Amino acid sequence: MKVGIVVFPGSNCDEDAFHVAGQVLGHQPQMLWHKDHDLRGSELIILPGGFSYGDYLRCGAIARFAPVMEEVAAFARKGGPVIGICNGFQILTEAGLLPGALLQNANRQYICQDVILRAEKARTRFVRDLAPGEQFKIPIAHGDGNYFIDDEGLKRLEGEGQVVFRYVGNPNGSRADIAGIVNSSGNVLGMMPHPERNAEPLLGNADGRRVLASLLH
Repeated sequence: MKVGIVVFPGSNCDEDAFHVAGQVLGHQPQMLWHKDHDLRGSELIILPGGFSYGDYLRCGAIARFAPVMEEVAAFARKGGPVIGICNGFQILTEAGLLPGALLQNANRQYICQDVILRAEKARTRFVRDLAPGEQFKIPIAHGDGNYFIDDEGLKRLEGEGQVVFRYVGNPNGSRADIAGIVNSSGNVLGMMPHPERNAEPLLGNADGRRVLASLLH
């Protein structure tokens, strides 16, 4: 599968995503520059973590207007699979491709640590290889990972099976322990934890490989 990885000024997990998609999982990754107007035949898009445009305005707020995002939005509207990880999740909410917003962590501090993630029963292709209730240890690294949505929005997420991952022990104050969600069509996923950062035993924990193998199935 051709996996397009979008590179914004300030992206810092693009190479990790490229390595895991290609060398670890055997797909065909390609880098897409933020000024591109062509997804070059990509069958799945990844918006990686980092600090797009330095997060100078608000996390993801400037990247949302990048030329490539017009193509990503059109791709998503046609049912194309899109995954946003960390800063990528923030970009997806800013672009209106996912509901809710990512706020500053409840403790007002940057958090970089391993967390336990639980897979939920969700209406999406992304977790069909993961059993509901399965738990994984993967890292987070963010200052603005506190997911918020209003009561009506939360009821909709819960009722329509759009919650994909929850934290076991909430590190950042996210509403209802939410760590990852999909859109109502199930083809756009946003998650704050970084499965691409521990997808090989050499790194001491390969749980991320299991998660990414399912996401990129």
